Amino acid sequence: MRTIEVSEVREVVAGLCQKANYELPDDFVEALRKARTREVSAQGKRVLTLLDQNQQMARQVQMPTCQDTGFVLVFAKIGQEVHLAGGDLYEAINAGVAQGYKTGYLRPSIVKDPLFNRANTGDNTPAVIHTQIVPGDKLTLQVLVKGAGSENYTRLAMLTPAQGLPALKAFVIETVKIAGPNACPPFIVCVGVGGTADRALLLAKEASLRHVGEPHSDIQVAGLEQELLEMVNATGIGPQGYGGQTTALACHIERAPTHIASLPVAVNLQCHAVRHQEAVL
Repeated sequence: MRTIEVSEVREVVAGLCQKANYELPDDFVEALRKARTREVSAQGKRVLTLLDQNQQMARQVQMPTCQDTGFVLVFAKIGQEVHLAGGDLYEAINAGVAQGYKTGYLRPSIVKDPLFNRANTGDNTPAVIHTQIVPGDKLTLQVLVKGAGSENYTRLAMLTPAQGLPALKAFVIETVKIAGPNACPPFIVCVGVGGTADRALLLAKEASLRHVGEPHSDIQVAGLEQELLEMVNATGIGPQGYGGQTTALACHIERAPTHIASLPVAVNLQCHAVRHQEAVL
């Protein structure tokens, strides 16, 4: 059994929140630059150039890549041989979010009550926390920062198995068209398939954590990802909605077993500010 003090969790989460907002992952930057070389639209190419310059400046001066510093999601994979000591894990994570946002001068965006008292909590807490027990004696913390511009276009369809792949493809493309420029393309189109409704939505969110453009390990799923990416880019929405062939940089699909009578499909668009960081304790 290995002991980890939750005070260490607080410090790590604080740092991850800041780094996620200041430094876009290298795999995303590489995908953005490759897309710029392929883009045929002059306006689209210009937008991609500006997005690249923006992320470079944010990294250099350690300032947010986007003014919407987002909802913080924390995916904690807890080794079954880990003993967390010195306090409550969730309290430590939220303390880390508050510390990171306050000391990093990041915009607090969370309201305490969605209906009757939309007062800002002032420190961007609480985070949305997902935990998973895994083998080993390590604690992996993945921080995903999600802005409302893309999050607001999340959609769920409870399809029937008889509707199959044609309905899934149509739903994904319809979602992209509804979102248009409002979800800040070029996106990562994240699709969760299977499970129950809530599981499909979580799968779509988890798809954001994959390396940009990394194909699914299953060759059939990888083929569907590529087909959907081509269909999305054929819409012509383009970077930030200015037209072009780079509406999305990638399509990521995650799946889970489901009921014989169900085909849940969730789409969660990840905007051009793909903000996530990871640490292993």
